[in-house]
Formats: sequence, C-alpha cells, structure tokens
Amino acid sequence: MLARGQPRVLRVEGEDVAVWSWGEGPRVLLVHGWSGYGGQLTAFVQPLVDAGFSVVTYDAPGHGASSGRTSSLPELAGMVAAVGQATGGPYAVVAHSFGAAATAVALRDGMKVERAVFIAPPADPLAGIRAFADTVGLSEAQWRRMAARIEERFDMRLADLALPVFAPGLDVPLRIFHDVGDREVSLEAGEAVARAWPGAQLTRTQGLGHFRILYAPEVLTPAVDFLAEGRPSNAWPGPELLASAASARGMTPRGVHGG
Repeated sequence: MLARGQPRVLRVEGEDVAVWSWGEGPRVLLVHGWSGYGGQLTAFVQPLVDAGFSVVTYDAPGHGASSGRTSSLPELAGMVAAVGQATGGPYAVVAHSFGAAATAVALRDGMKVERAVFIAPPADPLAGIRAFADTVGLSEAQWRRMAARIEERFDMRLADLALPVFAPGLDVPLRIFHDVGDREVSLEAGEAVARAWPGAQLTRTQGLGHFRILYAPEVLTPAVDFLAEGRPSNAWPGPELLASAASARGMTPRGVHGG
C-alpha cells in the first residue's frame, strides 16, 4: 500500500519526515504508535479512499524511514500537529496506541479536527513508564528519577499529559476501539479515556490484541462509517493530494512541489 501512495519527505522541526498520501477529498491523518511506523495503519487507506477521503500517513522521527534517533510524547504530539498542518490540515485522525495519546495532546494544544478514531489508547504516561520499568527490572527509585528527568527536560509534569485529566475539555467526536485481551495497553486505559472524553463511544473487541485490531473488518468498517458521518461535501483535497491523483493519471499538476 505504501508503494501505491505518493511519497514525500517533509522537513519538520529539524527532521526529515517520510510521508505518503492517497486519494482525493477531506484528509484523514493516520498516526502510528511508539516504535511503530505509518505502514501499520494502511489497512484503513483503501476503505477511506473508497469513502471519498484523502489519506496521509507518516513515520515519526526516530521511527521507520524518518530521521532522528529519539522521541517522546511531547515531541510526537508536536509532530502530529506539524505534519497535519504541512499536508493541508486534517479533517479527521485515526491514531493507534501512543499515537492516540500524542494526538490527544495535540488537540489539547490547539490542533483542529472534526472527528477522531483512537485504537488502543493509553491513558497515563506514568503507567507506561512503570510498565517499562517492570519489563527491564528498574526499581521504583530508578523509574521515578527517569520520570523526573523527562519532566525537567520538557518543563512539564507527566501527570498533566494523562488523557483523563484534560479530555473533559475536548469537544471532538471520538470513537474508541480496544481489545479486551490487549497485552500492550490494557482495556482499562481505553475505558478511562472513554469515560473522561465527552460523548466518546467505546467498542470492545475480542481476540485482536494490540496489532491485529488494525486490520480487522469489525474495526475498519465502523471506523470509516463514523468518519464519513460528518464528512463535508465541498472540501477541496489540496495540492499535495491532488498531486497523487494527477500522478496516477500520468499528469504533472501545476504548482505542486514535492520534498
């Protein structure tokens, strides 16, 4: 699916960010999770294009084909907003795992979308740090020092990045999908986000885990239907995505410049 998209490299916040786009219509931005890559969400591409959307995905810095060696939740949140703006402004976002947390922070900080779909969203970055500490055998004193260094580096409190803390102030219609057997991000996290986010609807799946859920028809179909419910009928797809359609027809659109 990536090979069928229009590839670009955007210079965003000092990094070379690999971006792919497909189709014409209101844009849907696909956001991958921690240690993931944009191709993980490409099962959404064809259903979204068939429904009249254009689609953009990317590899975050330190991931996939993009430059960089490190990242963090604040940096990923800034990248969601920056890539969204650089590709014309998304109508909606589909975000997986840590990418959902980054998207929520971007929305808190002013990014505008009409609808969002979160798949297996985490609720609390401190819980993620504790899980990492348990995995590699860090003591409580060690992971607390690590958390303190992160807070010092970014001049913020990790507690302020917990979705249930700020979600009540967000008014974006949200659909959440979370598997009951997810071993990476527990269902309790998705439930906490759903309770805190005004009007959010949570769908629990069975047997899909943290990654198969990205390809399951029982997730893809209702997610695309949800996004299509509020789709504007007169949205112009924008030059970067018109370029994809024009290229497929063997044309060179005027005024379009790739990175």
